[in-house]
Amino acid sequence: MSDLHAVILALLQGLTEFLPVSSSAHLILPSQLLGWPDQGLAFDVAVHLGTLAAVLLYFRRDIAQMVLSWGRSIHSRRCDEHGRLAWFIVLATLPAAIAGLLLNDFISSHLRAAVVIAISTVSFGLLMAVADRIGRKTQPLASLTLKQALLIGCAQAIALIPGTSRSGITMTMGLLLGLTPQAAARFSFLLSVPVILMAAGYEGLHLLNSPDVVAWREIGIGICVSFVSALLVIHLFLKMLAHIGLWPFVLYRLLLGAGLLLFVV
Repeated sequence: MSDLHAVILALLQGLTEFLPVSSSAHLILPSQLLGWPDQGLAFDVAVHLGTLAAVLLYFRRDIAQMVLSWGRSIHSRRCDEHGRLAWFIVLATLPAAIAGLLLNDFISSHLRAAVVIAISTVSFGLLMAVADRIGRKTQPLASLTLKQALLIGCAQAIALIPGTSRSGITMTMGLLLGLTPQAAARFSFLLSVPVILMAAGYEGLHLLNSPDVVAWREIGIGICVSFVSALLVIHLFLKMLAHIGLWPFVLYRLLLGAGLLLFVV
């Protein structure tokens, strides 16, 4: 893989990990449509670490408060707002973790195809449009309930299907449950921390048993570019969400899905 390929793939990961357009789809498509060589496990781990570092840095105060409150709640059995949110994130992560362990091999073998990506891109784009249209958008994150958190967690498990978008499906469910767009996006981003960590850890374990030589230059490019681009996306998306809504991403998904269908048919 050339340095240019590494920069483009890392940019795709950083720009799309937290936007509701599916980062996995955008990483699969260059090899599917342009014939690029597979980037390999080491590079996948690198770009995941870059996006993980970005969300940890951006939400460092929230995460620190949640970790401290969560730790205190174990001893005192009493939760404040931050402790409740931490427990909700832990519990909401379980559906994706279980689904990933049970279905990862099947999904990797049968669903990483352009036609699957096209169909899921369009389908979940339309569902996002419905949620943006009918959602009440009145509930702040502070009043999130355990039931709502678990439903968002179950929606996150669906994002194992390439083209779905983890951030897109979790924000869609949040809107359908009545959360404000900002609350839905914030919970989605915080919920990404354990999921990205698990994905990087899972790929890292496979990497330990891989005979492939690690290209450290490409690894460095992947981490740095995905980190900077993801940090910028998080900041801009949260700032602009109240003004632009999700419709630009709905239209993008419909155009992308339609283009892919025309390409593969």
